[in-house]
Amino acid sequence: MNAFTKVPPDMSIREDMLEAYRDFWSWLARPGTWWTGAERVAIAAEVRQARTCAFCAERKKALSPAMVQGEHDRASDLLPDIAVDAVHRIVTDATRLTQSWIEDNFSGDLTDGHYVELLGITVCVISVDQFNRALSLPPEPLPEPESGEPSRYRPAGAEHTIGYVPMLMEDKASDEDADIYPGGRAANVMRALSLVPDCVRQWQKISHVQYLPAEKIIQPDAETERALDRAQIELVAARVSSINECFY
Repeated sequence: MNAFTKVPPDMSIREDMLEAYRDFWSWLARPGTWWTGAERVAIAAEVRQARTCAFCAERKKALSPAMVQGEHDRASDLLPDIAVDAVHRIVTDATRLTQSWIEDNFSGDLTDGHYVELLGITVCVISVDQFNRALSLPPEPLPEPESGEPSRYRPAGAEHTIGYVPMLMEDKASDEDADIYPGGRAANVMRALSLVPDCVRQWQKISHVQYLPAEKIIQPDAETERALDRAQIELVAARVSSINECFY
């Protein structure tokens, strides 16, 4: 895929990062588990649109999101309203997402599988776009979607445990999905996307190059192979988490 190739001559970006981004862009364009390629690219477009959505800005300022009524500034009409609202809420007001809101979505036209895949795409697009924004680079043009139908694959061992959506616990993962938990262990941030294993795989590839490989996160003395040492990486991560109001 001819993406992430326009690197300014005065800027050095690790090739493994660019390869991870290209791999995600290629994956994004293809039919997924619950969404078509066109719908997945439309989700990515809504991720970007949400940042300038006037309705989202008004709702963010309100004491409760339910206090403000209106319509989103949408990127296209390809997605159902409930999916557009989910993307915009995740991007602009993630700290106020509730279990009741999740369950209301599932009682409508958005299944738990559709939601988890939408969430995985949103998280990865934000991660890539923020990288470009931090370097004052323009957003990468979204890929041309490929035709085809979603696989509708659902891990047999996924079940409701400690989260708002079904998750695949390590001891319930089949041989086909065991690779999403390197070393056989996982944090909830990985399990949260495990209803759609391919989302975990893509998220891990980006996390690997932007942060650390999953198996090294629990090893405080592991070599980072980065310009920053582990203490510096965690300091930056903690500061970003604080700014983002991440309860972890």
